[in-house]
Amino acid sequence: MKAMLFLLAIAAAGPSAVAAGGQSSVLKGHNSNAPVDVSADRIEVQDRADRAIFSGNVVARQAEMTLTAARITVAYANSGGVQIKRLDATGGVTVTSPGERASGDVGIYDLDQRIITLVGGVSLVRGDSRVKGGRLVIDLRSGRAVVDGGGPGSNGRVSGTFTVPQRHD
Repeated sequence: MKAMLFLLAIAAAGPSAVAAGGQSSVLKGHNSNAPVDVSADRIEVQDRADRAIFSGNVVARQAEMTLTAARITVAYANSGGVQIKRLDATGGVTVTSPGERASGDVGIYDLDQRIITLVGGVSLVRGDSRVKGGRLVIDLRSGRAVVDGGGPGSNGRVSGTFTVPQRHD
């Protein structure tokens, strides 16, 4: 989420600037066509509804991205084989990629649209820098990541703590 650097630079301008801004994420170019491997304590398949519910320590991996949660509902198309369309995650949702981590209360990964959305008490961390807000949307096509103050747990604001280069005068 290289968007962190851009978000860090404009965070002082307020939530409207962060909501309007965006930058390239390391997830840009993420292979959303890669297989999704899911493991959990329990699975319930609801074949007539074209969904499977994974619960208990759920881990979903796709290429270099990992999504963890207490529960993930997988919506799929059953056209000659199971093709995942969407992951709906709840309960301590975390999305990690090399060098970055995003978390929230609820997460949606729309594989068709290549969009990841986290809502509620959102935190985006890269190195020692952190941005907090109510909602994070990552567009995997463009690599654009946007944090805004909407959603629960944000008080309607975006805030951040950022590292600065160390100078030796």
